[in-house]
Amino acid sequence: MAISASDVKNLREMTGAGMMDCKKALNECEGNIETAVDYLRKKGLAAAKKKQSRIAAEGAVVSAVDGKKGVVVEVNCETDFVSKGDDFQNFAASIAKYILDKEPASIEKVKEDKDAEINELTLKLGEKIDVRRFVGTKTEGALGSYNHSGKIGVLVDLNTTADVTNVDVQELLKDLSMHVAAASPSFLQADDIDQDFKNKEAAIYAAQLRDEGKPEEMIEKIVQGKLKKLASEVCLMNQKFVKNPDQTIEQLVKDVSKKAGSEIVVKAFHKLNLGEGIEKKEDNLADEVAKMTGKQ
Repeated sequence: MAISASDVKNLREMTGAGMMDCKKALNECEGNIETAVDYLRKKGLAAAKKKQSRIAAEGAVVSAVDGKKGVVVEVNCETDFVSKGDDFQNFAASIAKYILDKEPASIEKVKEDKDAEINELTLKLGEKIDVRRFVGTKTEGALGSYNHSGKIGVLVDLNTTADVTNVDVQELLKDLSMHVAAASPSFLQADDIDQDFKNKEAAIYAAQLRDEGKPEEMIEKIVQGKLKKLASEVCLMNQKFVKNPDQTIEQLVKDVSKKAGSEIVVKAFHKLNLGEGIEKKEDNLADEVAKMTGKQ
């Protein structure tokens, strides 16, 4: 019998099972949604929904480059133990490859296309699995990438007519990617710093100075001095190179441009930190023991 898309959608929302599983269940149950729910429960497929409300802040950040295309993707689970397993690692790598190959327009599209696999892995591993976010980019120049222990992923995009296989250019791509991972710049250059960011930093500086007991009449002057140095702290091109603090990233790029015989311009950088912005659940062992023994 013909199964409507709305019935599949409703069953999926009720059970958390994958779309193909919901369609199969409705076919098996002749379109009866209540019977289909029981069918999915018996198969264990509805159990995935219960796990979707859990916090998944562990996992892996995968970086991948294929020629002129690159991607950094964050895939989450609930525990570090599961994140290190082959099943999870292989799945995260497959998501990166899928994004490189298919170039989906949004994370919602990724989740839709990979819904059945996500639910299947959730059931197999017993933890919430989430494809949280990704950054994909194309370049006309050269792409550098760096991944630190599956926790930090970086892409750096260069504009250049230089031979991208040149050893100096390749070394620069590696150095810039590792620098971004270590120094965490927020902007590319000083002109990119927006006023809201400056105002926020100024408020933080002022609060810190008051806590230190600085006289109120001095605070504004000190804050302005700190703001003048802001670019050297948060802008990639103004930061001191982590491998050689005697030169800035801007100077490093100019030096390599001369060696390569062609101008090199840093067009953009992208960085994802595992679990950034996710409020992790803090377990209190003493409280848990007290609850178990009835002492609370």
